[in-house]
Amino acid sequence: MIHVDGSIGEGGGQILRSALGLSLVTGRPFDIHSIRAGRRKPGLLRQHLTAVNAAVEISNADVDGNVIGSRTLSFCPHTIKPGSYRFAVGTAGSTTLVLQTILPALITVAQPSALILQGGTHNPYAPPFHFLERVFLPILKKMGCDIQLELERYGFYPAGGGEFRVAINPVKELTSIDILERGAIQLVRAEALVSNLDINIAKREIKVIAKKISCPQEQTRARAVSPSIGPGNIAFVEVQSEHITEIFTGFGEIKKTAERVGHEVANQVRQYLTADVPVGAYLADQLLIPFALSGKGQFRTMPLTNHTRTNINIVKEFLDLDIIVRDCGDKTHIVSVG
Repeated sequence: MIHVDGSIGEGGGQILRSALGLSLVTGRPFDIHSIRAGRRKPGLLRQHLTAVNAAVEISNADVDGNVIGSRTLSFCPHTIKPGSYRFAVGTAGSTTLVLQTILPALITVAQPSALILQGGTHNPYAPPFHFLERVFLPILKKMGCDIQLELERYGFYPAGGGEFRVAINPVKELTSIDILERGAIQLVRAEALVSNLDINIAKREIKVIAKKISCPQEQTRARAVSPSIGPGNIAFVEVQSEHITEIFTGFGEIKKTAERVGHEVANQVRQYLTADVPVGAYLADQLLIPFALSGKGQFRTMPLTNHTRTNINIVKEFLDLDIIVRDCGDKTHIVSVG
């Protein structure tokens, strides 16, 4: 039994999700205390409980503590069962984080799986659907995975109600890769989406972004999207390079101007381009488990967030392999796995 402290490092839900995903692929049971101790509302929220219950369902796991508000949990998985599943968060909680909890197990079993996930698809503080589709899954494809996504309905915070489908054709084992160079930048594209809101909000965001990063007009787009239950707004910039694609996002909120959203997105892009690294700060966190499951690999990134350093510690609890972070100067780091 592995004992996990949910208050370590950034003290958020990623500690639980990583522990669940790694427990599924290794078969090692764990218990965790102080779940989300670093958050304003500690304990399991709806999206975390959905991730737990999804992990239970695909592995017929023994579990204790899977109730809203619980700050402790014990989890013992059994055999992974590929198949067709539907998981509904029931709020605007992130469906993409639920997917990332169970995906490592389902990409390495013998048979395909088909998933339907319902809830939030474009949320602050979680990878939006477009990030999975255009950034994360293409990297998994290079590692041998065949995963298809289809967005059925947008789900913005706070209404939620989104839905997307996932088709997973598993591989026997992941191929290790290195991501050390970005290569030449081939395209920088800015897009702003609104749902049940004035299209001028998106246009104002695009105007700021285009000016700050010198994005040509033909590579910008502001559009209204449907269907969606409630109002919502996201602005993002996609940077396509020779060896990798990255996406940087900002979300509209009450009392937050469109211009501020545009500035926040543009600043992320400028920091990434100035750093001259292939892997952005948020993607670095997402790559740890796939790289660890492949057994080796390395990537070059920006200074590691507390979130990423915490995730490294969780991976090392479940897998007997080295993860070394090397400071290369100029605010760049190389993360070497295995």
